[in-house]
This record gives sequence, C-alpha cells and structure tokens, in this order.
Amino acid sequence: MNNFSKMMEAEIPRLRRYARALTRNEDTADDLVQDCLVRGLSKQHLWVEGTDLRAWLFTIMHNQYVNFVRRNVRQGSQVAVSDAEPSLTRAANQDRRLELRDLDRALALLPEEQRVVILLIGLEGMAYETAAEVIGIPVGTVRSRLSRGREALRGLMMGVVPDRQADARMARSRTNSPTSSTAAAA
Repeated sequence: MNNFSKMMEAEIPRLRRYARALTRNEDTADDLVQDCLVRGLSKQHLWVEGTDLRAWLFTIMHNQYVNFVRRNVRQGSQVAVSDAEPSLTRAANQDRRLELRDLDRALALLPEEQRVVILLIGLEGMAYETAAEVIGIPVGTVRSRLSRGREALRGLMMGVVPDRQADARMARSRTNSPTSSTAAAA
C-alpha cells in the first residue's frame, strides 16, 4: 500500500461520520464514502502533495452528495415501511438520546447550506477556511451561514421539534395522577 492510500485510509472514520450526518442513513452514508474513496483513488494524480488531503476528500464527498441529492430530486425517493418501522416503534429511554434526537431533528429543519456548514465546523472541527474550500464558497459566507445556522438551531432547540407520542403520554399521566383528581375534587 502506498503512502497516499495509507493517508486516505486514515481519513475514513471522519468521512463516514460526516456522510452519516449528511445523509442520515447508514447504508447511504457508506455508499457515499465508498464513492468518495473510489473517486479519490481514481483522481489521485490531481491531489498535490503537501496540501490538506482531508479537505480534498471532503470536497469530493461534498460534490458527490450534491450530485446524490440532485439525482434523488429528479428520481424521487421511496422508503419502505419496514425500513422506517423500527425507528417509529422504539421509545427513547435516556435523556442524552432524546437530546441527540432533538438535535438531529432540528438539524434536519435547517436549510441545507447552513446544515452543511454547521456539520463541517461543529462536527468535524474544520477551520472556516478549510470548510470554505470544501464547499467552494468565500470564508465570509461560511461565517454568515454558520452564524445564522447556529441562531436557527438555538431557536429550534428551545422550541424542540414536537413528539406527538410523548406529548400524549404526558397528558395521560397528568390526568391519571393523584394530584389532578384531588385538585379537580376541590
């Protein structure tokens, strides 16, 4: 294995994490990473020694993802009920899990441009300049999108995305509690 392949292999965990955050689907994320790695290997001659390989691979992945989204918009996407069923029937049992779920839902509500910048800088820890290079926009635009995205995310997290099942359970538990029956009798 040559040096380029070893360096590329070291970036796979970061690529997978970013792909999963972008696609919100493990199988699609793995496909995106594989496409990125294949493209990176086939375009190895275009990478300049001494430059940031991570940024180069993230740029490839970002472009692959944009193409994927455009292709899905044209073709439409279908989800089998059996694929979505486990996530619909399983109740969260830990506060951290609920917080992550709420964050995930809030991120999904952000405009794509803001979400991508937040994921690159917040999740991947990229510098503004590197994120700007990956997305292909000016650094000032990255800062603007990040600022607006963080503000929108704060607002969404304060008003957390509603969970109708949890709200219904809470309402039932309030009406069945001993304090509610004594308060109604008084």
